[in-house]
Amino acid sequence: MKIRLKLTLLFTALFAALLLVFALAIYFIAAAKDLDGLNRLRDLRIALAVGFLIATLLTLLAGTLFSRQALQPVSKIVDKVEEITASNLDLRIAEGAGKDEIAEVAQTFNRMLDRLESSFDAQKQFVSHISHELRTPMAAIIGELEITVGKERSPAEYEQVIQLVLKDARRIVRLSDGLLDLARASYDQTEIAFKDIRLDELLLDTRSAVLKANPDYGVNIIFEREIEDDRFLSVKGNAYLLKVAFYNLLENGCKFSDDHEASVAITFHTVNTILRFADHGIGIAPDDLAQIFTPFYRGANKGYAEGHGIGLSLTAKIIQLHRGTLEVHSRVNEGTTFTVELPHL
Repeated sequence: MKIRLKLTLLFTALFAALLLVFALAIYFIAAAKDLDGLNRLRDLRIALAVGFLIATLLTLLAGTLFSRQALQPVSKIVDKVEEITASNLDLRIAEGAGKDEIAEVAQTFNRMLDRLESSFDAQKQFVSHISHELRTPMAAIIGELEITVGKERSPAEYEQVIQLVLKDARRIVRLSDGLLDLARASYDQTEIAFKDIRLDELLLDTRSAVLKANPDYGVNIIFEREIEDDRFLSVKGNAYLLKVAFYNLLENGCKFSDDHEASVAITFHTVNTILRFADHGIGIAPDDLAQIFTPFYRGANKGYAEGHGIGLSLTAKIIQLHRGTLEVHSRVNEGTTFTVELPHL
């Protein structure tokens, strides 16, 4: 029994000694320095740092080159745009054959230049026409007054000169009024006050205004259908501008007719109210029909009556502003009919 106890104690002591030796071995191994491994780790850190710097420099260089290449079309657009001024609006930006965003920007900018060029040309033409139209009556007034003051004249002659000057002054007033109305009709729809208007009442007011200014004219208003609902004769619009448009159509019909008479027929359907302004006058030549709505244009019948070529272009703008349509049918020496359609309430 004692021998067994001694053996047990001996084995326990040996096991404890082995554990102590193992623990000391682990400690010395863990505490030891791997110089070769440390050197490799240092070299790896250096290699990673150098590689990172080189990769960064290459990325910056490649980014610069690619950005220049990608933005080269934009730079060309900028250079071309800087060349475009009010004196050379005919220049355009190269659109290329691409369908990317840059090409779309160039196409959009060219369309804007087309609109600007058209606007500038129209403005120049507009100013030229105004100068011409104003020069004629002003020159006539100056000439008549210079001749009059040249020598003593009788009261009858002075009265005659005053009448001539008054006639030219009225022409200038009509021209200025037409230009103001044309400018007002060119405004955006949001800038003009719109309200509910009865077209039959407005036509009656317009008829009275035409007859007051021209007592020898005749205007007939015809209702082609029985009015079942007031909404069929009511529109959303500006009363002043519509009255100007109707006045121009009625006055033109009377002015270019031998009997100085015109008529307006009123009808409607489910969407629009229809007005037909008709006369039995000298008519419009086929070559002039395509140009009659052009500002300051006067056709072959300009010698028949005075005018400035503003009325019909102004009327077309007003009808367009009210989301309506204006059509004309005419035959020489038979008469002319202007058909206006406006959306009713």
